[in-house]
Amino acid sequence: MSRSIVISGPPAVGKSTVARSLAERYGLRLVSGGDVLKEMARERGFDPAGEDWWDTPQGMKFLSVRENDFSFDREMDTRLVEMCGHGGVVITSYTLPWLTSSAVRVWLDCSQDVSARRMQDRDGVNAKDAYRIARDRYDRNMRLYERHYGFKFGRDDSVFEIVVQTDGKDVGQVVSEVVARLDGQP
Repeated sequence: MSRSIVISGPPAVGKSTVARSLAERYGLRLVSGGDVLKEMARERGFDPAGEDWWDTPQGMKFLSVRENDFSFDREMDTRLVEMCGHGGVVITSYTLPWLTSSAVRVWLDCSQDVSARRMQDRDGVNAKDAYRIARDRYDRNMRLYERHYGFKFGRDDSVFEIVVQTDGKDVGQVVSEVVARLDGQP
């Protein structure tokens, strides 16, 4: 497969895990939109260490900076659109599906309860904090992207060729479902 694949969805839905599996299966390069954004945060004096950095006080502070200065997101999205256009890459991104049609766009969906449980298991936070963090990140990102780009993150799936509900499924089942749908794509 030479066409790019973009994986999007709410926090802790399994985007990175599914993207890594797809990159291996199809021999594509893996790019994390979050890693690109972390690199930009690093360039501006933040220390974005760890998978769960987004949920730390410093990660939330960076989100606040982004809410007031959209140049970070525009720069990141410009980089990702360019990478996507060259093909041969799997990219995880909240925004890219609405910004390009040069990829197969995949939305992984899950309930906030499942997102919170996955965050709790992954990051080792208690259930109450995981639910609050998952809800807060999702809601803040939704408002950020609607204000700056005009799309309804998590509410408008019309741009996606593939939508997979992940509740009640393990990663193997999700990957198998996405692969079956990808293999049917032109």
